Amino acid sequence: MTILKYIFPQGFEWGTATSSYQVEGNNLNSSWAPFEEKSGTILNGDKSGTACDWWAGSRWKEDFSRASANAQNAHRLSLEWSRIQPNPDVWNEEALDVYREMIRGAISNGLKPLVTLHHFSDPIWFSEIGGWENPDAPQIFDGYVEKTVSALKPLVSDWIPINEPNVYIFNGYLMGNFPPQKKFAVRSALKVLVNMLRGHANAYETIHRLQPEANVGTSVNVHGFFPARNNLRDRFLTRQFDKVFNGSFLDVILNGSVSLVGYRINEKKAKNTQDFVGLNYYTASQIQTSTKWTEIMTFPEGTLLSDTGFIGHEPEFFEKMLLWAKKFKKPIIITENGTENRDDHFRRTYLAEHLIYMWRAISNGAPVKGYYHWTLVDSFEWERGWIHPFGLWELDRETQKRTRRNSADFYKKIASKNALESEDILHFAPDVFKRAIGE
Repeated sequence: MTILKYIFPQGFEWGTATSSYQVEGNNLNSSWAPFEEKSGTILNGDKSGTACDWWAGSRWKEDFSRASANAQNAHRLSLEWSRIQPNPDVWNEEALDVYREMIRGAISNGLKPLVTLHHFSDPIWFSEIGGWENPDAPQIFDGYVEKTVSALKPLVSDWIPINEPNVYIFNGYLMGNFPPQKKFAVRSALKVLVNMLRGHANAYETIHRLQPEANVGTSVNVHGFFPARNNLRDRFLTRQFDKVFNGSFLDVILNGSVSLVGYRINEKKAKNTQDFVGLNYYTASQIQTSTKWTEIMTFPEGTLLSDTGFIGHEPEFFEKMLLWAKKFKKPIIITENGTENRDDHFRRTYLAEHLIYMWRAISNGAPVKGYYHWTLVDSFEWERGWIHPFGLWELDRETQKRTRRNSADFYKKIASKNALESEDILHFAPDVFKRAIGE
């Protein structure tokens, strides 16, 4: 039998990623709480409800225990700004105590914490004064950063100020799927991009002032784009998608400026404000010029798709994005990667093949130091509600019972060995084994 063994760097971080609003439940001070109550905002009229019951029921304790028993050595979690600062002039010390207990719980389970300070969710009061369009937004956010990092720095050294600013802007100000539900509001989108860059830069400076030894990085969603046809229009549009979506935030951090659709953004203070580059990768799409939005970005015919068709299996673009990220000359962390799948077969195929392509990128010089699978347990997926089961553990929302999926066993094998081996690929994802050996 052909022997395959993909060995990862010594000290590699194997974890899962979660987001506070998606797992905690009953957060009534977040901008997403009133958004959920609007008709037609969430698919099927779903509500986050108690989510995974991390806040009231402290079920993070059992979930961290599962992660630890599953050979994971790290966990990425986020904090809720709206819990910590429920009003402009109010700091909730009890909320900080809960997060302190939660992070200690992760550490006691052998899970190194990677903490995100903003993951799509804003306090209602912040939204009411214009949110990230408000020119004072970077300074307001910095007050929250200073308070939170001062409180938690004895426990945390790795920070991400803002998760996926490109997705926040794309969905909130261009597609209208996120609060504040603005559609094709290009000027607003650019204003938010500038303010989030300033907020990130301020946070980088503040965290290093409070904690000089800290590692402060980004977490940006990168999407593979390729032209549907080999013509000038499709190739040009593909380059624009790549530049606007993948490059708008990170290229400013690299160069201090970027040109986007006729606009020039200069934020010299943001230049070189990352100690690592965090990439969230899920899929890739073909781009073609069309008068219909639904035809511009699609999956090619024959693409292996997730249950709802939300994610296409395009692992080769995972490798391409990792090699693209070498230009930042910083350590790379895969801060999210995973897929929705209820019967768990597709997830194991997706996991195995993406890790093979990640190994290839590492072998070609991409300095990847960690991989955080999205996610630990099925959680509320924003405007998509509950239709996307991304978890290594299935969640019964009525009982809060967690049921282990086979992919959790597969991930345990990989993390415990720090390697992806033939016997495990054959057992959990035999179709990937056949492709890997060329059958």
